[in-house]
Amino acid sequence: MVSIVVQEEIRDRLRCAENEHDVKVILAIESGSRAWGFASPNSDYDARFIYVNKPEWYLSVGLEEQRDVIEYPIIDDMDINGWDLRKALRLFRKSNPGFVEWIQSIIIYEHAGCFHERAKELLPQVYSVESGIYHYRSMAKTNYRGYLQAPQVPLKKYFYVLRPLLSVRWLEQFGTPAPIEFDKLRDVIERESGLQQAIDDLLAIKRTSPEMGLSPQIIPIQQFIERELNRLESIKPIRTERKNVEPLLSELFRTVLKETWG
Repeated sequence: MVSIVVQEEIRDRLRCAENEHDVKVILAIESGSRAWGFASPNSDYDARFIYVNKPEWYLSVGLEEQRDVIEYPIIDDMDINGWDLRKALRLFRKSNPGFVEWIQSIIIYEHAGCFHERAKELLPQVYSVESGIYHYRSMAKTNYRGYLQAPQVPLKKYFYVLRPLLSVRWLEQFGTPAPIEFDKLRDVIERESGLQQAIDDLLAIKRTSPEMGLSPQIIPIQQFIERELNRLESIKPIRTERKNVEPLLSELFRTVLKETWG
């Protein structure tokens, strides 16, 4: 997972961010390949956080022009950046896949107050399965077209097509946000001949090799990807009516603001 030394360094950098920007961090998690479960030994640490500005920051005439992200350059393989609470909730309302994955991460560096649990409780009401299917389908298609059509392919890119395709299957089967852990997503695959073993072999390489490099196409995985992409071209996700969730998110915003700053 993540060593104690790395966790402590990330928390130290979060404290520096709080002091530098006069904010409070209410959630910090790991995203990317480490959270997904297929990190390489030399993968970056992708720490993401949600922070809260002081109340007067939100009461500005120029609120829309104010910067609502905190970003730092990658140092010592640590990629750390965050979103302001209001920005995060506005993206949550749109079923933003980044935010949805952040609040489902099982690698949590720290959390404060009610935000994390309340956001997870609201997820079934806020999340749009239709939006999720369109997003993951587009992601899979883009990565496939960009990397997996040549005779020699970058092996790690298979995961960046498989994960969104399996997420679509999850959404179709269960109608709930797809988990971010790759091993859980694999449960939606039937025991198709050769596919699971091919994925096992690929995972073993990814988890132990600093660089996977180029290789000939892996036929069982390649065939599965192409079948799924062809199938998804012909489907139109069912649109379901969602109730207006803005009052719930606004209430959460006010609660967290008061809880954080009093």
